[in-house]
Amino acid sequence: MIVTVDGPAASGKGTLARALARHLELPHLDTGLLYRAVGAAVIAAGKRPDDRAAAVAAAQAVDLAHLDAGWLSSKHLGEAASVVAAIPEVRAALLDFQQAFARRPGGAVLDGRDTGTVIAPAAEAKIFVTAAAERRAERRHRELVAQGETITLDEVLADLKRRDARDAGRAIAPLKPAPDAVLLDTTELDIEAAIRAALAIVEAARAGRGRG
Repeated sequence: MIVTVDGPAASGKGTLARALARHLELPHLDTGLLYRAVGAAVIAAGKRPDDRAAAVAAAQAVDLAHLDAGWLSSKHLGEAASVVAAIPEVRAALLDFQQAFARRPGGAVLDGRDTGTVIAPAAEAKIFVTAAAERRAERRHRELVAQGETITLDEVLADLKRRDARDAGRAIAPLKPAPDAVLLDTTELDIEAAIRAALAIVEAARAGRGRG
């Protein structure tokens, strides 16, 4: 069974995808980490994230085995990831890898921005997670402060809004729900309630597949 969980930054999609993967005993891929890794590699090479040639070269060299989720979660890499993700050649370089992951025997759980629309459009269960920008900013701010970063809530909110606009407005694979995705608004949900809601969506999809 393939499950996709898409949504904007700090909506909770990663946490939900990991919980679903544990419940379903399936491998999980956070596709956003791939773009963060590309952004990190470009910066490490002394280039700007919008340097097309440097970003494409970094995308072609991404190694899933060496992705450090903790380090890649920093604010500046989130911004860099949003920039490199808007480069069509970067997305093309990472597409085969992501689709191969989705086709693993038994299935997989993927989360990101376009997993239900581009990476695995035939997925049996698709969830699009959303939440008010202010609530997402609060969550992200807590994470960043816990990581030792010095940043204000207003700065985080402004950053999220910039990334939302860039992700939704890019020409290739824009951030949007798949037509058959189930919307899950986590604005007023704590993590336990959000996980229960996501599990219910997946179980309903699985039950529907069984009847079919």
